[in-house]
Amino acid sequence: MNNHKVPAPAPAALPPVARREPERSESDRSATGSKAGPDPNAHPDPEVVAQAKRRTFTADYKQRILSEADRAKGSGGVGALLRREGLYSSLLTTWRRERASGVRQALAPQKRGPKSKRDPVQEEIQKLQKDNARLTEQLRKAEIVIDVQKKVGALLGWPIPTQDPDGKP
Repeated sequence: MNNHKVPAPAPAALPPVARREPERSESDRSATGSKAGPDPNAHPDPEVVAQAKRRTFTADYKQRILSEADRAKGSGGVGALLRREGLYSSLLTTWRRERASGVRQALAPQKRGPKSKRDPVQEEIQKLQKDNARLTEQLRKAEIVIDVQKKVGALLGWPIPTQDPDGKP
C-alpha cells in the first residue's frame, strides 16, 4: 500500500480574497456615528404585516390605468406601468374584460362573500300573514266566548242588550 500523503498548499499560495466594499472608519460603522438623518441607501422593512388587507380599486382608477396601459404599448411601457403601480398583469386582463362588457358598474369594487338570499319585501309579507292568522284565531276564540256568555245569560234569564245600527246600545 501506498501511504504517501500529498502536502497541502501553503497559505501564501492561495489568492487573496478581494473586499467588496471599501474600508470604513469606526464612526461610519457604528450606530452612533456622526451622520445625521436616515441612511439614503437603507432598505424598507421586509417584515410582513400580520393581517393582510385586500386592495380595492375605484372605477376611475381602473379606467385611468387601462388608458395608460393602452397608450404604453411598446418596449416595456406596460411593464413599467405595472411595476410603478404595484399591479399584476392579470388585473389588466380582468379590467379589460369588464370594460369590454360595457358595464361601468362592473368596474366599481364589488362586495365580497355570499350574496344575500333574503328579500325584505317577502319577509314583511310573511310577518303580516302570521299576524293576520294569529288575530283571526283570537277573533274566533273571542266569538266562541261571547256565544257561550249569551247562552249562559239566556239560561239564567238575564236580558241581552240589543244594539242599534250605529253600534250604540
